[in-house]
Amino acid sequence: MKFNELGLSKPLLQAVSESGFEEATPIQAETIPMVLAGQDVIGQAQTGTGKTAAFGLPILQNIDLKAPFVQALIISPTRELAIQTQEEIYRLGKDEGAKVQVVYGGADIRRQINSLKNHPQIIVGTPGRILDHLRRRTLKLEHLQTLVIDEADEMLNMGFLDDIESIINQMPKERQTLLFSATMPPEIKRVGVQFMKDPHMVKIKAKELTTDLIDQYFVRVKEYEKFDVMTRFFDVQDPDVTIVFGRTKRRVDEVAKGLQARGYKAEGLHGDLTQAKRTEIMRDFKKGKIDILVATDVAARGIDISGVTHVYNYDIPQDPDSYVHRVGRTGRAGHHGVSITFVTPNEMEYLHEIEKLTKVRMLPLKPPTEHEAFVGQLNNAEEDIGALIDRTDSDKFADMADKLLDEYEATDLVAALLNQTTRDENVKVKITPERPLRSHHHGGRRNDHRGGNNRRYSHGRSNNDRYSSKNHGYGRKSDNHKRSKDHSEKKHRFTIKSK
Repeated sequence: MKFNELGLSKPLLQAVSESGFEEATPIQAETIPMVLAGQDVIGQAQTGTGKTAAFGLPILQNIDLKAPFVQALIISPTRELAIQTQEEIYRLGKDEGAKVQVVYGGADIRRQINSLKNHPQIIVGTPGRILDHLRRRTLKLEHLQTLVIDEADEMLNMGFLDDIESIINQMPKERQTLLFSATMPPEIKRVGVQFMKDPHMVKIKAKELTTDLIDQYFVRVKEYEKFDVMTRFFDVQDPDVTIVFGRTKRRVDEVAKGLQARGYKAEGLHGDLTQAKRTEIMRDFKKGKIDILVATDVAARGIDISGVTHVYNYDIPQDPDSYVHRVGRTGRAGHHGVSITFVTPNEMEYLHEIEKLTKVRMLPLKPPTEHEAFVGQLNNAEEDIGALIDRTDSDKFADMADKLLDEYEATDLVAALLNQTTRDENVKVKITPERPLRSHHHGGRRNDHRGGNNRRYSHGRSNNDRYSSKNHGYGRKSDNHKRSKDHSEKKHRFTIKSK
C-alpha cells in the first residue's frame, strides 16, 4: 500500500518521500489508519518492520504544533533505541516544526531540563529517566494525548513494567495508548487489558529467509580492516554479480570510489543520486558493465536484480529485518548464493539477533591472506588472458609480437601482461570510520539510570576455522557452486581486462 493511501498530510508525505520510502510496510499500512482514528492498538511485530513510522507519522499529524505542552510520550527500553526513535520522528516532523525531545539515563539531567523548557510536543525516553523528570516536575503529562510503549517484551525482560505502571498512573485516563512488542507473554497482555481501551490487535508475521540456497557467513574484523579484507574475498571467491551494503551514503560513496581506485568495476547507489543517475547505474549493472553495486538499504528497496551471486554486508544492519532484505537479493530462482557479513567485535550482539530471526547460525570465516588473494587474482587473470587470446587476431599483431620476442624474454612479456591484468593492492584506500552499532538489549533496570549497558558479549565461537573451497564457497567456482552455462556466458567478471 502506498503512503498516500493512508490519510497522511501532504507535509508528512513529503517527509516520507524524502526519506526514500514509497510503499508502507505491513505494520504501517494496518496501524497508521487506526492511530489516526484515535483507536488503541497492540502491534506485534519484529524490530525493523517500520514500527517507529507506524506510530510516529500519525502522532505528528494529530499533535497541535502551537500548543506548548507534551502531547505524546514514547517509552523505550534503552537509550540507544530512544535516541534512534527521537531522530526518526524529528526527521519526519522537522518541516512542520514539531519539537521532539529525548531523555535517558546517564546523560546530564540539567541539560535535559533546559531542553524541556522549550516545550516539546513529543517526548521519547527510558522509564527511569522519565520517572526522574516526573518526580522533579520538569516533565508534566496533564495534556498527554498519546502514549506509546515500544518493545514491551524488552521492558519486561529488563524489569521496567513497574516503572511503566508508575508513569501511566500520572497521565490522563482519557488518552490513546499504543503498545508494540515482538512477543506477547501474559504480562504484556495484562498491560494491554489494564491500561488500554478496546485495543485493536495488529500481528505481523516475521519475514522468513529462504536459506537452503544461501550460504551465510560472518567475518569478525576490525573497522579499519574491512575494505582490504573484503577485496581479498573478491579476489579469492571471484563472485559474478555482487551487492555490497553500507550503512550510510558517505560509506557507499567511499567504498565505491575505493573499489574503482583498486580497479574493480563498481558504482554506488543511494538516495542523493538523481533518478536519471540511478536508472543509468541499474541499467549498467544489469548489463554486466558494473560488477559490484554498493548500496544503502533505502536505495536497494524495490529494485529487482536477478542473478546476484554474492551479498557482502560491509556494515552489519542494525535490525534483523534489514538483513533479510539484503541477503534475500541472492539465492533466487533456484540459483545458489553466498552472503558474508563483516562484524566488529562489539557488534556481535546484532549478529545474534539476526540469527534468532532467521533461525540460521552463520558460519565463521577467516579472512584470506594477501598471498591467497594474489593467487586468486592470478587464477582469474589466467582465464581472462585465455579468453583474450581466443578473440585476438594473432596475424594482425604477428610482426610486433616477433619483434618483442626478440627484445625480451617470453617470461618477462607474460609477467608484464599479468601485471597489467591483475590489480594493484598497493593503492591506498581510506574509508572514514563509522560509529559501531551500540548494544541495545539485555541490561537490567539499573542500567537505565547509569547510562546504559556496558556489558561485552562474546560470541562463543571461533572464527579461526578455515573452510575449504569445496564445501563453503571459500574459493573459486567449486563443484557445489558451478554456474549454469547461461550464467557463465554473461561474463560478469571482476578483473579489469584492459587498463
